[in-house]
Amino acid sequence: MSENAEPELHYLEYYEEFLAKVRVLSRKITETGWNPEFVIGVGRGGLVPAVYISHQLELPMLSIDHSSKVPGFADELLAKIASMSAGGKRLLFVDDINDSGGTIQYIRQLLADNGCEAGNLRFAVLINNTGSRSKADLWVDEIDRAQDKRWFVFPWEAVGTKDAIVDEALSVPERLA
Repeated sequence: MSENAEPELHYLEYYEEFLAKVRVLSRKITETGWNPEFVIGVGRGGLVPAVYISHQLELPMLSIDHSSKVPGFADELLAKIASMSAGGKRLLFVDDINDSGGTIQYIRQLLADNGCEAGNLRFAVLINNTGSRSKADLWVDEIDRAQDKRWFVFPWEAVGTKDAIVDEALSVPERLA
């Protein structure tokens, strides 16, 4: 993709399609036999699916805002979450997409640095990139980012302006090239 080319936006804006994905992911979580005690929404994109999954599974929800990129902000909450895990609580992190794997990798490392029990964690996403540097445990749809260059626009993002969506997509050109 050339530097000035507009990315291919793929809108996932149909509410029923989103609900179907939430139900599939919730069923997969249940079928693992690993029962989380908390759902943790990873902000910004994972908050909406996490709310739905927490209702579907009848579990309490916590949230962290990793997307704000405010130094240390989510880190303090993740340190608290690490201690919950070390104390035996099973935690399910939910995000919309595992694209590069950077978010999952960052969260896992910060949790490990704070004494987290890795066996008490799972990551679930709606869309998983097979080439990601860090793997999700559960997903609904899988893509190969090396082949699939679409920029996925989730229902909660579709309310933004097209210019803002394109700007966000262009801010990570390595995913589109």
